[in-house]
Amino acid sequence: MSPRSPSATFTIMFIRFVHPIKIEDMDARQGFFCAAYDLRDTAALDKYTFDRIEALLVWFRENLEIPYRFNRTKSKGAFQRNTKGLSWFKPEANEVLGKSYEMVALLKENGYQIDTLRSDRIGYIVYEDACQVIAEPFADTPR
Repeated sequence: MSPRSPSATFTIMFIRFVHPIKIEDMDARQGFFCAAYDLRDTAALDKYTFDRIEALLVWFRENLEIPYRFNRTKSKGAFQRNTKGLSWFKPEANEVLGKSYEMVALLKENGYQIDTLRSDRIGYIVYEDACQVIAEPFADTPR
């Protein structure tokens, strides 16, 4: 018998990297990019660490789409409303995840607490590309 039977179901687990600081007006933690920019902008940061983090941030700017939507509403002025969506990486985004784990390691080396969240219930998807989704979270979505 094959290890994967035709009736087996597979759950897609999306991945999100967060640190303890809460997003203003939301019951969710900031993503690791906020921590990365905070570290990069630290006045006392040594050149070696600055160059490493800046190289990773440049890589992400060049290789990861910037989502154009963070909430479900399509009404006039929606862009001015508080965003509700959270960013999650797709599990098949291997290159992006590899760079993300590099960033997480660098942040942890510099004293930042970064947690990895995994979930198959991320919420109402409002944006999606090859590597990531933006979703307004369900009540039981980890944040």
